[in-house]
Amino acid sequence: MGKKLSWNDIEPGMEITPLAKVPTSQMLVKWAGATGDFNPLHYDDHFAANEGVVTRIIHGELKRAWLVQMMTDWLGDDGVLKKISCQYRALDHPRLMKTPLDPEEGETFWCKGRVSKKYLEGKNYCLDCEIWVENGQGEVTTPGQATVILSSE
Repeated sequence: MGKKLSWNDIEPGMEITPLAKVPTSQMLVKWAGATGDFNPLHYDDHFAANEGVVTRIIHGELKRAWLVQMMTDWLGDDGVLKKISCQYRALDHPRLMKTPLDPEEGETFWCKGRVSKKYLEGKNYCLDCEIWVENGQGEVTTPGQATVILSSE
């Protein structure tokens, strides 16, 4: 069990613990099955090419789920993720599978963020955060915002 995150210990500008993600074609199949999003852009290279996309693309909602995971991992059990949003500004592509268990070489994506504002809202100790997903070249492809509530202890 890690150290409890306290509102008193947080200052604007503080970084949120980054989260690395290695998206694979297998991950996209699992996400499609779990969410029912079977748009061929996410699994069929021929279809994607006919739509003007080089190859299959990562689901936008999957990238949002990564940002949620980053925030809830950082908050721990005592924090509350009050609000989260993001925008899909660029197409990201998964790694193909070398074997059923191993992906090909390729990009690692990073979910990152920082605290932008610290304030009281009634009895709630709140933080606003800038969050984003970066591709392997360090380009922000999925910017967003989150608001969290922490304990002051």
